[in-house]
Amino acid sequence: MNRDAKSQTALLALARTRRMQRALAHAYIHRDAPLPTLRLSLGYMTSTACTTDEVSGLGHRMTLLGVAAAEGVAYVVEELGGNEAPIIYRLWLAGPRMGHLVPIHAWYEQTNDAAEIRARIAAIATTLEPAGLTTREAWMLSTRVVQRRALRVAGQESPIRKFALQLRVEPVSGQGPSGHTTVTAFLRPGAMLEEVWSISPETAIARVSYTGIPSGLGLSKDTMILLTE
Repeated sequence: MNRDAKSQTALLALARTRRMQRALAHAYIHRDAPLPTLRLSLGYMTSTACTTDEVSGLGHRMTLLGVAAAEGVAYVVEELGGNEAPIIYRLWLAGPRMGHLVPIHAWYEQTNDAAEIRARIAAIATTLEPAGLTTREAWMLSTRVVQRRALRVAGQESPIRKFALQLRVEPVSGQGPSGHTTVTAFLRPGAMLEEVWSISPETAIARVSYTGIPSGLGLSKDTMILLTE
């Protein structure tokens, strides 16, 4: 008997059940709210464009550099592609800024040279504690469009689609840390759970990719979500 396959099937079935329960609860809570008309829905889709000018690049990718337990932060690096200097962030694990991804502005006030920034990143990486990857299938991502807007681009007749997209990551089992954030997505409100790292039994960090760069058919951008009990 393949217990791993049986366990994975059970987890997926549980995830589908939880999504159905959440959908039914949402429908009950908003049972008296007016439904959007077909005319309004089609108007948004037909009055906005789904493409803009093409640019080179493959999107912005984030990686978890490591954890500084004494500071109560995790360090995150965002690669912008090409020869651009990467951006380094602190993701606060505790305190009043908990869950906030804050770029270290001081680094870029002194220099914006990509080689120097990478050297500083390599130096700080040796002082950090590594975080262990967990099984991605043990987590589920749910998305919700909070707001629909359009962004007008110079030189383009139709504006492009813009969404306030809520991302929520939680364990399939229903027990364990979870978290959520809201990002600005363009062109289409899609997202994908890429990786989850375990920091402690009560804390984890998830990397979610979404269409955050409105270029061509849309380029991906990452965000990090702190998951806590």
